[in-house]
Amino acid sequence: MRHRVVVLALDGVIPFELGIPQRIFGRAQTGTGEKLYTVVTCSVRPPGPVRTDADFSIMAEHGPEALATADTVVVPASYELGPVHEEGRLTGELAAALGLVRPGTRMVSICTGGYVLAAAGLLDGRPATTHWSSADHFQRLFPKIRVDPDVLFIDDGDVLTSAGVAAGIDLCLHIVRRDHGTAVANDVARRTVVPPHRDGGQAQFIRRPLPEAGLATTTTARAWALSRLEQPILLRDMARQESMSVRTFTRRFREEVGISPGQWLAQQRVERARQLLESTDLSVDQVARDAGFGTATSLRQHVQAALGVSPTVYRRTFRSASTRR
Repeated sequence: MRHRVVVLALDGVIPFELGIPQRIFGRAQTGTGEKLYTVVTCSVRPPGPVRTDADFSIMAEHGPEALATADTVVVPASYELGPVHEEGRLTGELAAALGLVRPGTRMVSICTGGYVLAAAGLLDGRPATTHWSSADHFQRLFPKIRVDPDVLFIDDGDVLTSAGVAAGIDLCLHIVRRDHGTAVANDVARRTVVPPHRDGGQAQFIRRPLPEAGLATTTTARAWALSRLEQPILLRDMARQESMSVRTFTRRFREEVGISPGQWLAQQRVERARQLLESTDLSVDQVARDAGFGTATSLRQHVQAALGVSPTVYRRTFRSASTRR
């Protein structure tokens, strides 16, 4: 049985965000081309038109009963949330629709779709995020939520929230990666022509201005580092690729990526380690060397910090999930 994703389209929905789940989950497939998800869109009313924030409506082919069939529910942002946004409460129509969702269903929000999950009480006591411009209001309206305005997305197990707009792509790719591994997620990213991985902890909004047009960037240095992750990489070596001083390079890197070069390198090496743990039978020591961590101890520390489990447990869990599929 394919995993069933039901996208809840509310009046005022943003078309770009509404299309993200279909584009990401709908493109996920096995190596033999078998689709891994079924994606349907529903309304809180019987099948019919749903207003968007653009100059057109969309036709929802399913009513709220589709929510009862979901393994994952995705709520994109809407500009017509009314009492949800203003008072933190669900309308009777929306409450009835969400009441059809089965216990244990994974709940996902994109951007201000998080207001819906919050008003339903699903985020109480949990960490969550939303678009940076709404974060303060979100926190005031829902004081029981631990709002983090500085991340792209938050995975809290069965409830996941993302920041604005394109961060929804990052979150959906993260879910595909969590469900089916790095290779499947990277294939979807290639088909969609987006970066295969932006860590959830990456800053969603950089308050400093970006470099002026015509100034050098850190793109070459990042490509150079990615081609030799298994080797020692010093900050001065990365700066040298851009003919910058270490100080200038570090400042420019933060402006472009939102994190320090050291944090970025650690993220890329964890991602490389994940790929090796998923797709090879290399020993933990060899994975540590090939990913650039040097020692198994360093690998364990970084993987534990990033994924919450040891490399061995991660491999065993992923292989078990692959076998079940």
